[in-house]
Amino acid sequence: MGSIHSYDSSAGKRYRVAYRKPDHGQGQKRGFRTKRDAELFLASVEVAKARGEFVDAGAARITIDALGKEWLKNQSHLKPSSYRPVESAWRVHVATKWGTRSVGTIRPSEVQAWVSELGTTRGATSVLRAYGVLAAVLDVAVKDRRLSVNPARGAVLPRKGKKSRIYLSHGEVQRLADESGEWSTLVLLLAYTGLRWGEATGLRVRHVDALRRRVNVSENAVALGAAIHVGTPKSHEARSVPYPRFLADPVARLCEGKARDALVFGKGLAYVTRPKTSENTTSWFLRALDAAGLERMTVHDLRHTAASLAISSGANVKAVQRMLGHASAAMTLDTYADLFEDDLDAVSDALDAAKAAASVVKVLSNAPMALASVVAIPNEYGALSG
Repeated sequence: MGSIHSYDSSAGKRYRVAYRKPDHGQGQKRGFRTKRDAELFLASVEVAKARGEFVDAGAARITIDALGKEWLKNQSHLKPSSYRPVESAWRVHVATKWGTRSVGTIRPSEVQAWVSELGTTRGATSVLRAYGVLAAVLDVAVKDRRLSVNPARGAVLPRKGKKSRIYLSHGEVQRLADESGEWSTLVLLLAYTGLRWGEATGLRVRHVDALRRRVNVSENAVALGAAIHVGTPKSHEARSVPYPRFLADPVARLCEGKARDALVFGKGLAYVTRPKTSENTTSWFLRALDAAGLERMTVHDLRHTAASLAISSGANVKAVQRMLGHASAAMTLDTYADLFEDDLDAVSDALDAAKAAASVVKVLSNAPMALASVVAIPNEYGALSG
C-alpha cells in the first residue's frame, strides 16, 4: 500500500499520495484538496495494479516522435514497397503534426479534427494511411501502459470509393498486343496469367517450364524511385502459374540464346521498367492503347482482365485464387465480386431447371399407380383396351 501526506502550499493545505509502481519504482501525485480525494486516488492505483491496468502518468510524457521512431524501426518486416508509403505518411503527416506532443496529452477530439482537416486536401487512401500510423503508435503506448485507452481509436474515417475496373475482351487484348510491338508477348502474358508487373518482369529463364507451360513465380521486381528492389511475391509465397498454349512459342523465343539466370523480358540483364500511364506522359503502353482504340488504363488493369477472362471461361474461384496469388478464395471473391453478378442469373436458372426436373420425376414415379387404376375392357374384337 502507499501513503498519504499533508503539506502546506500557497493555496492552503494539500495532500500528496506516494505509492509503489508495478516495476517497484516510487510514484507520487500531489495537489489533492481533501484527504478523501487522496484516499480515493490511492485506492484506484491499488485496484489498477491488481487488475494489471496500471498506467504510469510519468511514462505518458514520452513524445509521439520518440515512440514513433521506435515503432517505425519495428516495421522492418514490411516489404520495401509497403514500407515506403508508411514511412512517408509518418514523416509527412504524423511527425509534423504530433511529433512534439506527449502521448498523454492527445485527445480524441483533436485526432478527429486532424482527420477531417486532412481529408480536405488528401484522398481517402492518404488519410487512412496517416491515421493508421498515428493509431498504431498510440497502440504501442497502450501496450506499454503509458495510456489506458487509445485516443485515436473510434475516429470517423473517410471511405475509399471503389474504382471502376476495366476488363478487356479477348479481341481487345489481341489488338493491344498487336500494337505493343516488342512487348506483345508481355502484354499477352499479363492478360492471360494475372501476373503482377514485378512478377512478370522478374521472371528468369530457369523459371519457365516449357513442357508444362508454366512459370514459377518466386521473385518480384518492384521499382522504388530509380531503384529496383527484388524480393518474394506479394504473398511471400512462390506459385506455379500456367500459360495458354498459344503463348508457348512466343515465350520460348524470348528464352532462346539466354542463360538460365537471364531475365525473360528485355535483353536479359536489366529489369524492364513499368511504362508510365499518368496524364501528360507518353509510353509504349499508352501509344498501344491509343492505336488499338482502347480507353486509357494502367498495366495493372491487365491483371483484372486475366481474372475476368478466367472466370468467364468457367474457372472456379479456387483456381483463380491460386493463379493470382491471393491469400484466400474469400479475398478473390471480395476483390472481383462484380465479375460474379451474371452468375446470379445462372443460379436462378439452375434452380428453375432443378425444380422442373424434380416435378417430372414425381410425375413418372406416380405413373404405375395411375395405370393400375385403369379398368381393362374387351373391345369388339375381343382384345383388351384400357
